[in-house]
Amino acid sequence: MKGMNRIHRNGVMAVMMFFMLFATAAAQNPQYTPTPNDTLTSLKIGSDNRVCFRIYAPQAESVKLNGGDMPGLGQGADMVDLGNGVWEVMVGPFPAGAYRYTFNVDGVTVVDPRRSEASESNGNTWSLYTIPGAEFMDTVDVPHGAVAEVTYYSESLQRFRRMHVYTPPGYETGEGQYPIFYLLHGAFDCDDAWTTVGRAGFILDNLIAEGKAVPMVVIMPAGHTGPFRWGARRELPIDEFVQDFVNDVKPYVEDRYRVYTDREHRAIAGLSMGGAQTLYISIPHLDEFAYIGVFSSGIFGIAGGSLGQDTGPNWEQQHKDVLDNTELKEGLKLVWFATGVDDFLLETSRKTVDMLRDHGFEVTYIESAGGHTWINWRDYLHEFAGKLFK
Repeated sequence: MKGMNRIHRNGVMAVMMFFMLFATAAAQNPQYTPTPNDTLTSLKIGSDNRVCFRIYAPQAESVKLNGGDMPGLGQGADMVDLGNGVWEVMVGPFPAGAYRYTFNVDGVTVVDPRRSEASESNGNTWSLYTIPGAEFMDTVDVPHGAVAEVTYYSESLQRFRRMHVYTPPGYETGEGQYPIFYLLHGAFDCDDAWTTVGRAGFILDNLIAEGKAVPMVVIMPAGHTGPFRWGARRELPIDEFVQDFVNDVKPYVEDRYRVYTDREHRAIAGLSMGGAQTLYISIPHLDEFAYIGVFSSGIFGIAGGSLGQDTGPNWEQQHKDVLDNTELKEGLKLVWFATGVDDFLLETSRKTVDMLRDHGFEVTYIESAGGHTWINWRDYLHEFAGKLFK
């Protein structure tokens, strides 16, 4: 009985201690007051591809939606206070695809706090959403490859760097070698962009599943070698990246991945800044690349003005021996350019194509609708990748 009494007393004391702790916690943490943010859906895509954005910002005086690739959005769209601290705007309709956005709350740019999908760029992070309906880049029930974030040490730059690597379905459990495709991003972006807003992995998965592309390893390195701002650093650090690519990126991946290392199985392409980098890498090393793609770009300065690079004629003169080498052209399978008719680099593309043709290059050149946006660059990747290694 004494033992039972002791157990009873201990149980009573434990219960009393629990309620004392609960009362103390309750006193220190007043009851939570629900807000509209608890159940807020910050993004809804309508059946007509119009998109409704919402954010809870009860103390804000003004809120805007920003997103450069959403057609018609321009410098942003003003959001309306619904009266309960929730701000809203309806935009679109938009074509199927992936889009990045941020909110500007009283002058401060913030990502969507209610969604986890994101896309990195060189200096910030964006929220991300996808409108389905484009079969070539939708997530569908086909075998999928893998995308890895790979850290390497750059001897050229004396620091650790990162790249993204796509390996096709079956790579991890299979054998044999694969062609290799180097895919470069544009200014302000980073090595994450092609696999998030660019949908590169899904585009390759779908092409391979349909038999429209051969399985390949895709290397997406970081094209910037440091912070980039137009006001603080006018020039694009192309030369620094070229050194990193030639001396570090290319040897690293071609030594560690099961890829062919001959010219016939090696391709390179890039958009905007990455397109210029593609030319700065491939032309001086023309014996190493059989496929070259330039999206919305060319030799900066060739059409007048400058982005801090050598002007077109200077670049042409510097590489005249390679440009006029007929033997090197014999192993070149494809030189492919594409630019939108509303792209601010349209004349840069045209004049670069003309210059290459003047030196005897057979160039495929396409002018599509639209401008300097991911809406075009995903299409260009889809078309270019389907032409490789065949």
